Amino acid sequence: MKSRTIKVDYLARVEGEGALYVKIKDNTVVDIKLKIFEPPRFFEAFLRGREFNEAPDITARICGICPIAYQMSAVHAMEDAFGIKVEGQLRALRRLIYCGERIESHALHIYMLHAPDFLGYPDAIQMAKDHPDIVQRGLQLKKAGNDLVALLGGREIHPINVRVGGFYKVPTKQELSPITEKLKWARDAALETVRWTATLKFPDFERDYEFVALRHPKEYPFNEGRLISNKGLDISIRNYDNHFTEEHVEYSNALHSVVKERGAYFVGPLARYNLNFDKLSPLAQETARSVGISDVCRNPFQSIIIRSIEILYACDEALRIIGQYEKPDRPAIEIQPCVATGYGCTEAPRGILYHRYSIDENGSITDAKIVPPTSQNQKTIENDLRQFIVKHLKLSHDQLTLQCEQAIRNYDPCISCATHFLKLKIDRE
Repeated sequence: MKSRTIKVDYLARVEGEGALYVKIKDNTVVDIKLKIFEPPRFFEAFLRGREFNEAPDITARICGICPIAYQMSAVHAMEDAFGIKVEGQLRALRRLIYCGERIESHALHIYMLHAPDFLGYPDAIQMAKDHPDIVQRGLQLKKAGNDLVALLGGREIHPINVRVGGFYKVPTKQELSPITEKLKWARDAALETVRWTATLKFPDFERDYEFVALRHPKEYPFNEGRLISNKGLDISIRNYDNHFTEEHVEYSNALHSVVKERGAYFVGPLARYNLNFDKLSPLAQETARSVGISDVCRNPFQSIIIRSIEILYACDEALRIIGQYEKPDRPAIEIQPCVATGYGCTEAPRGILYHRYSIDENGSITDAKIVPPTSQNQKTIENDLRQFIVKHLKLSHDQLTLQCEQAIRNYDPCISCATHFLKLKIDRE
């Protein structure tokens, strides 16, 4: 059958709203449009005129799932502008709160949003009827991450304790101690999660992606490093705008980001893993190999395994940081604003998150640029769908629809972040 139309009014199990339009003619995909129709939110515009120290709290509101990523990119950009370097235990605490976000965000995606695709359920509620223990494990894993974020950030959603230069308040070693047992349980649960996700059935689908992620000489990336790719990119964060550009497409309220003169690229867990496998903890590396995942993984459907490995690493890293923690003498470095432009990029759960701010002599923001991970992955998602559909044209109407949705959910798209999906419609001729 050469002509048919597939339409899904709203894609379930993603954050935000959008649509996908696919046109097929003579068994060839001739048009794909990933339409993000959630209204623009104009965060960059209303940051202008605000004080530099307001940026972490304002940008945290962009996303309720990954507010730490927005706060960290904002504070790093401001500190870059003012020539400040946060080190020692304050830096360790930033890494620790990021571990909490990585755990809760990945656990939400794996268990509540992505696993139903593999097990044949429309949602996690239906899945829980047959697999209550699995869903319960996911919920408890997410809670462990939330508890860590709340302990350091003041609350689980849109934390209020992060500031330029450090924190408003830092915990004592005794205050961190109670969460240790929760994290030990979470590490064991993460190990089971890796083993469980590795048993799922995955489509045979690989592409030659350009993976882009931060790379740090000593650690798996959260907050710092150089931007690298497997296609030769190796730049400082300050040079981001020289190598990447955003393009407006008429069918989307989110910009498409591309590598200049090369095009689409891939950010997120798969990119981090492929470019930083050697920086994972020994436990995470050993576990990956034990379930048959090498240091290179190009199948986006297997991102559910990679997210599980990153949860395992985050638990391991959080326990390491807490074990070595001593309360710093002061919660933050004092900042003296000046006329400057600062650049920051951290690894949000979904991939690199770039911030750039210009500041005037009064410490007010005169210009802001924010490039979220989902807008960077949009073109790659479209390319995945183009290749995937061509290889699976013989699937039934319903099967092809579901697998197209799953291919999008591989990226855990955060559409609200990207609007500064999913309706699915496929026309066949």
